[in-house]
Amino acid sequence: MNVIKTELPEVLIVEPKLFGDQRGFFLETYQAPRYVEHGITRPFVQDNMSRSAYGVLRGLHLQNPITQGKLVTVLRGKVLDVAVDVRVGSPNFGKHVAVELSEDNRRQLWVPRGFAHGFVVLSETADFFYKCDDFYSPKDELSIRWNDPAIGIDWGVDKPQLSAKDADAPLLADASNLPTYGQI
Repeated sequence: MNVIKTELPEVLIVEPKLFGDQRGFFLETYQAPRYVEHGITRPFVQDNMSRSAYGVLRGLHLQNPITQGKLVTVLRGKVLDVAVDVRVGSPNFGKHVAVELSEDNRRQLWVPRGFAHGFVVLSETADFFYKCDDFYSPKDELSIRWNDPAIGIDWGVDKPQLSAKDADAPLLADASNLPTYGQI
């Protein structure tokens, strides 16, 4: 597999090795020792999948104090996937990485603990799959406004479809209970 570092050192793009011929293709979506070599060391305990239509934007979400790292990929379709450093005291606080994930490029994105995560669907539909290194904890869930001008994400969709929770999420500057850099 090929691992690409991003502008945020903890966020990684993973390109699994693809074996293909006229019959189709095969790839390993996860093998623990290979990921451990690149600093993804915690065991995954929960897998999630969502299907969304064009223009659906989910995020920006995270949990604290029960944090989650996520290894995300698209099984069908295409999304713009975003990770935002929201760790108070981080030298990269408020900075983001945006990566296109699709069924064609088969890329994965490692979103570490302490980073908010979101995606918008750029194809007619998208099946989005992610592995989590801790369990979902509703009482610890936080949201950050998807269009916070201080973060400045270009989602590439004019009028995304949002949940009520995401539409009403606070700006990063107004968010409370954010994780602290160096304590995750």
